[in-house]
Amino acid sequence: MAATYKISELAEQVGLSRTALLYYEKLNLITGTRFANGYRTYSDKDVQRVRLLQQLQSAGLTLKECKACLEAEIDRELLSQRLKSLDEEIEQKQRARNLLAAMLGEGDSKAWHESASQVAPDAHIEWLVKQGFEEKEALRLKWLSKDMNQHDAYMSDFMQVFETLDRWGPGSSEETLNALKAVPSHPHQILEIGCGKGLATTVLASNTDAHITVVDNEQSALDRLEQRFGELELADRLTSVAASMTELPFTDEKFDLAWAEGSAYIMGVTNALKEWRQVISTDGYLMLSDLVWLTDKPSDKVKVFFASEYPDMQTVNTRREQIGQAKYQLIADFTLTTEAWKNYYQPLKVRALELLQEKPQSQAIKDIITEVELYEQHLGEFGYQMFVMQKF
Repeated sequence: MAATYKISELAEQVGLSRTALLYYEKLNLITGTRFANGYRTYSDKDVQRVRLLQQLQSAGLTLKECKACLEAEIDRELLSQRLKSLDEEIEQKQRARNLLAAMLGEGDSKAWHESASQVAPDAHIEWLVKQGFEEKEALRLKWLSKDMNQHDAYMSDFMQVFETLDRWGPGSSEETLNALKAVPSHPHQILEIGCGKGLATTVLASNTDAHITVVDNEQSALDRLEQRFGELELADRLTSVAASMTELPFTDEKFDLAWAEGSAYIMGVTNALKEWRQVISTDGYLMLSDLVWLTDKPSDKVKVFFASEYPDMQTVNTRREQIGQAKYQLIADFTLTTEAWKNYYQPLKVRALELLQEKPQSQAIKDIITEVELYEQHLGEFGYQMFVMQKF
C-alpha cells in the first residue's frame, strides 16, 4: 500500500511550512486528497514533486516558472536568461570576495587600491590614515606600493634604491634655470614644494638672492639638502620644513615664487593649483612641472602603464586650460629634454640592477626596472612639461 502523508508530515519531509504547502496547492503545484472531515493527505508523488520544485527554485526560477518547467517542455530562452543573470551575480560576488580578501591581506590588493584611488582619491587617503598609516605613508602606498600588507617591505627596498641617488626625478640644472629665467621679476621669498635632495634648490639659490624655504615629507632628503647648502656656505638662506604639501604650514601670501618640480601629481595638479594659491603673494608666480601626454595616440603598453601609475595624466593643452581655470596666467611652458630624463633614469637603472642581484624577489626593484624600460622605449609619447604662471 502506497504511503500517505498528512500536511504536517509532508511539511516535515520536505522542510517547508504548512502555509507554504497550502500555497503550493493553491497554485496547483501539488494536489492533495481532501476527505469529508476536511483533512488532506499527500502521496510519495507529491513529496518528489515538491523536492523537484525546490531544486528548480534553487536555480533562481519563480514558482510560476517552475510549474511551467514541470508541465511542458522547458523554455530555453527563459533558462538562458536566468543563466546569464546567475553568471553576472557570481562574477559580482567573486569581485566582492576578492576585495574582502585583499583588505584582509589574503589576496592581491593592488587592483583595489588603484580603483579606490581613481574613483575616490581623497576618501581613499583618509581611509588609509584610519587604518594606521601616517599621511606620508598613505600617499606612498597610493602611488608606490599599492599594498597595505607589503607596504613596509616595499618601501624599504624602494628607498634603498634611491638613498644613494641625488636626483629623484627627471631634470637638469639647465632646465631649472630656463624656467627661472621665464619668471619676469626677481623673487625675494621662494617656496620649493617637494624639494628632494635639493638639486633644483641649488640652482635657485645660485641664480637669485632670495631666501628659500623648502618643504618635503622625507627627512633624509632635507638632511642631505641642509648638508649641501652648508658646504656651499648658503645655510643662512635656507629654511627646511618637514611637512605635507597638502597642508602647507605658512601664512597667506608669504612667497612671491612657489616652485614644484615633479611633485604636484602627489596631491593632484588641479588641487595643487587651488591650494597653493593661498601661500603665493598677489601677482606672485608658480612654477610646476608635470608628466604629460605628448601624443594623442600613445602605444597600448604605455596607456596601460600610466592608467595604473598616473591615471590623471593629461595633455599639455588640458593642463594649460586648467591653469587658466585656476586663475593663473600662463607665462611660458616647455618640455624637458631627453638629457634631463637620462640624468634621472640612467643612474637609477644602474642602481636598481645592482640591488636586484642582492634581492631578486623584490617587487619594488622590479617595478623600478619596468618603469625605466618604459622610459627607454617610449619616451616622446610622454614627457615632463615645465609650466611658469602668474597668480591673478
